[in-house]
Amino acid sequence: MWIHEGRFERDKMVVYTLWEYFIVKPKYFMSKIKLTSSPLCCPSRASILTGKYPHNHHVINNTLEGNCSSVAWQKTQEPKTFPALLQAYAGYQTFFAGKYLNQYGNPDAGGVEHVPLGWDYWVGLDRNSKYYNYSLSVNGKLRRHGGNYSQDYLTDVLANMSLDFLQYKSNYRPFFMMVSTPAPHAPWTPAPQYQDRFKDIKAPRDPNFNVHGKDKHWLIRQAKTPMTNSSIHFLDDTFRKRWRTLLSVDDLVEKIVNRLEVRGELENTYVIFTSDNGYHTGQFSLPLDKRQLYEFDIRVPLLVRGPNIKPNQTCGLAVQNVDLGPTILDIAGYNVNKTSMDGMSFLPVLDGSVNSSMWRTDFLVEYEGEGSNVSDPACPLLGPGVSECFPDCVCEDSFNNTYACVRTIAPSANLQYCEFDDNEVFVEVYNITADRYQLSNLAKTIDQEVLEKMNHRLMMLQSCSGQACRTPGVYDTRYRFDPSLMFSSNRLRHHLK
Repeated sequence: MWIHEGRFERDKMVVYTLWEYFIVKPKYFMSKIKLTSSPLCCPSRASILTGKYPHNHHVINNTLEGNCSSVAWQKTQEPKTFPALLQAYAGYQTFFAGKYLNQYGNPDAGGVEHVPLGWDYWVGLDRNSKYYNYSLSVNGKLRRHGGNYSQDYLTDVLANMSLDFLQYKSNYRPFFMMVSTPAPHAPWTPAPQYQDRFKDIKAPRDPNFNVHGKDKHWLIRQAKTPMTNSSIHFLDDTFRKRWRTLLSVDDLVEKIVNRLEVRGELENTYVIFTSDNGYHTGQFSLPLDKRQLYEFDIRVPLLVRGPNIKPNQTCGLAVQNVDLGPTILDIAGYNVNKTSMDGMSFLPVLDGSVNSSMWRTDFLVEYEGEGSNVSDPACPLLGPGVSECFPDCVCEDSFNNTYACVRTIAPSANLQYCEFDDNEVFVEVYNITADRYQLSNLAKTIDQEVLEKMNHRLMMLQSCSGQACRTPGVYDTRYRFDPSLMFSSNRLRHHLK
């Protein structure tokens, strides 16, 4: 995201959001650690918009049944998003262009005629990511696009509509922009001028690349190790295509920054550039996707440029996507304590007025797996309940890939503790300081008292709401470790019948 300074007594604000990946630009503040509340698109974007964890906004996956852009979401959560507050209470003119929530435009949820609350100018992609042959909702009116690069390539269309907004918006009101490019999401279609770039690049060969996760939950253990040559070729080719699509995003960024500079608005504009989830390419022999609890799926970059931010600095304090909304509201001069948001403003982190002793240390990650009581026809031997089984019948998700994690990031500890809502109540624990690539699950060797404390922190976070999420609390020595209590009865859940 990019954000422009916008307190009531100041001028304007603009935010761009890039889902999944980004290209680094110089002279920006960088956060060393930014975590997502969920490793999947729709729940994570819902957290960005609402400032809430999934257990509070109730978007659990990318399906309409999982509350992704459902009628229930529209009625209960859209009125409380930070753009709605900016528009209604802070006097902002607001602009959105790109991919909203995966099921946006679904006829069972109001179709493209539905314009979410909070947006004066709305350009929403109908359903999931595409580059050509898609439909847009332009202020509630359907606009179809074809396959002509000069007229229809989505990243360029979003860039041009963003420039139009900057040209014709009111100069007497602060503004907020959110540009959400699908790139580099599948189907990874680059612009024609970039389709031959990066021919020699391969996906990173980190220590956890193409190794078996023998001490991890069953969905990781089912991956085939070593991967077939065809799988490795597929993921390397995909990696190159993703980079190629991002060159058009780089063009978009450059055009908008230049326009702000020409208009004399760049120096009083905050620019936030980030992502909704990570992505794996061969780690633990999973060919490519997200949906897992590991750093490669939950950790994303964050760059910020703006007033009172010193350039070329990197901050070691961890922030999360639930903090984006509170931060933007704080910049706009709106009191975050008036909201029900779980996150907290990291504006004091940006201007250097907060240190590690004043910042929270525990962060929640939640996910509820997709899958139904139907076998994948391409992989019938795997049985029911699995999904995203590509290539070579390596499944990326399942109905019981349902878990919650607490990431503890402090000067004295960098840990991750996760529990699964499955028959095993499987537990994974990692010391990220000593094991950056999460090769060794410590759950069976770690001291029981440490397990109890981490479990207690997790239970507190999974039941938190609002300000209670910002301070996990003090460990109760009377508490007894019982993993089966982790997943409360009021969570949205689905099970095989």
